[in-house]
Amino acid sequence: MNLVWYVSYGSNLMEERFHCYIKGGIPVGSTEAEKGCRDHTLPIANKGCELPYPLYFAKDASKWGTGGVAFIGHKEDPLEKTIARQYLITFDQFVDVVEQENAADASGLSFDELVEKGSVTLDDGWYGRVVYLGTEDGYPKLTFTNPQDIGTDAFHKPAEPYAQTIAKGLSELSYSDEEITSYLESRHGFQSSQAGK
Repeated sequence: MNLVWYVSYGSNLMEERFHCYIKGGIPVGSTEAEKGCRDHTLPIANKGCELPYPLYFAKDASKWGTGGVAFIGHKEDPLEKTIARQYLITFDQFVDVVEQENAADASGLSFDELVEKGSVTLDDGWYGRVVYLGTEDGYPKLTFTNPQDIGTDAFHKPAEPYAQTIAKGLSELSYSDEEITSYLESRHGFQSSQAGK
């Protein structure tokens, strides 16, 4: 079994929401059902982590309503700290999650190419840039983000259901309401949202 850490920094910070990508179903606050992975086995493990990339909110409408969704920039910055949650799943499940996030075919995604190049960009999708983040506990860490770097798309504050889902995920990782509010409101595009309050 080829296990990888899928690293999430957006709505999948909330465990129940991510499980909808594995098992299928409509996440609380969303308007669309996820079809789920071919393998419905839940993650073997999950834990919090941090990424040295800037978190921002862009695009103007999604399944969560009018407003932006979370992305990370392309360039590492030791001064940046994006809170994330990583789930230990199979690479095939990760490919299925990529397809659901992008409504695009990711069957040609090559693990070896991804590790060799550091990132691979799909032809379609808001989250079409798939990124290799190194390894932890002997397993590769993978995530995905906007093919366009931070600042290319206009910043937009997230829809309230999306913001609340992120806040719940951060709460599950033991961050206080005050910490959540301070963290999110300092991100590009989040200003004036009410998550964490």
